[in-house]
Amino acid sequence: MKKNIVLFVLFVLPIVAYLFFASGVNSFTTLPVITHKVTDFGDWKSLNGKKVSLNGKITILGFAGSNILDNRGNYFNLNEKIYKRYNGFEDLQFVVLCPTGTEEEAQKIVDALAPFTDVKNWSFVFAPKEEIQNFYNQLHLKGKLNQYMGTSNVYIIDKERNLRGRNNKEDYKEGYDTFHPSELSNEMLDDFKIILYEYRAALKKNHNATKQL
Repeated sequence: MKKNIVLFVLFVLPIVAYLFFASGVNSFTTLPVITHKVTDFGDWKSLNGKKVSLNGKITILGFAGSNILDNRGNYFNLNEKIYKRYNGFEDLQFVVLCPTGTEEEAQKIVDALAPFTDVKNWSFVFAPKEEIQNFYNQLHLKGKLNQYMGTSNVYIIDKERNLRGRNNKEDYKEGYDTFHPSELSNEMLDDFKIILYEYRAALKKNHNATKQL
């Protein structure tokens, strides 16, 4: 009997505690707003010529820069760690802003992803460099774009066009570095799950309210 109690305390109890606290992070926490009401894209066009909007979508936003092919590995990391896992979520889109003139390079990235990924929720959107810089400036981030108008970071923007992240001084996080798969698998995945939980909880609440009516 004593042996069973010892085994329970050593092995089972820590697992139960971990599951409790891990679920608590996603169930009882909201992801803070870093920047309120990000400006929408306007008339910028994607590879297929269609207009892309931030309204009503959870957006994973990236800035490719004019050297997009040099950083193609970053998009494969993001695709493997986040996109393929949540591609079925209908209100989710992955948008990459690219300088005008890089359409062929962006198409090569899409063509490379297509054989093993449904790329319907990937959108590469094109704008002049100065407009990309102006758009980035209004995000009010600590990080900066490089000389190519790009960054390895991606950002989470919610359906109301708020940029979300961690605003704690000890754990500030405004974007997630696609160069490091471990950051995508840990910090970004944790934060993204919180966003999804928020919307699922809201949908459930609205559904219950409708049933009561």
